[in-house]
Amino acid sequence: MPKEVSKSLLIVTLVMVTLFLGLGLFIPAGDFLWFEAWIYLILFFIFFMVVILYFSKYDPELLQKRAKPEFKEKWDKIVMIFMGFGFMPVLILPGFDRKYGWSNVHPLVEIIGFIGFSLSLIFLFLVMKENTYLSKAVEIQKDRGHKVITTGPYRIVRHPMYTAFILFIICDCLALGSLYSLIPAAIGVVGLIIRTVLEDRMLHKELEGYTEYAQKTKKKLIPFIW
Repeated sequence: MPKEVSKSLLIVTLVMVTLFLGLGLFIPAGDFLWFEAWIYLILFFIFFMVVILYFSKYDPELLQKRAKPEFKEKWDKIVMIFMGFGFMPVLILPGFDRKYGWSNVHPLVEIIGFIGFSLSLIFLFLVMKENTYLSKAVEIQKDRGHKVITTGPYRIVRHPMYTAFILFIICDCLALGSLYSLIPAAIGVVGLIIRTVLEDRMLHKELEGYTEYAQKTKKKLIPFIW
């Protein structure tokens, strides 16, 4: 088991991550009065603060697993690195986009982006609330009696966490008015799709009852499509 992480440390980490995200947006933009970026950071901070406070009380093991993941599968490490190459530029590219005016995004598109971004956060919370076995690493948590989750968002698709994150990252780019950020985001999404396929294959082989669940919930990632 990973070493226990305190709630106070998680909150401090959240503050530091939020500051890091802010610097990644405002410094490239050269504009600390960027309204959309402030709204984005506020939503981000509120969501993860709620997550820390709620799960510290009701499911601390989930927080521990997500705070200290243990990547055991070699392919998982490789895919995570590939995904990082796609998602990391999204942290700074919107700032440069704003500074140099590369994208010309209508305010309505930004509003839609913020709506989608907010919905993705709500969906992420519901997924976390439903599945105590969620981890950043692909693993079967035998020490915790890992079992198939079939309720809530898991009735719609087999990997709803990834579904929510795809909506999150796309709407992130739209809300910040950066169409060019969708390019590296798409690379990250491809990595996430690859991870979905490989993880799904592993769960079929190693998690009891998953094959039966997959026969009922046929879509892996995108409702009604795939």
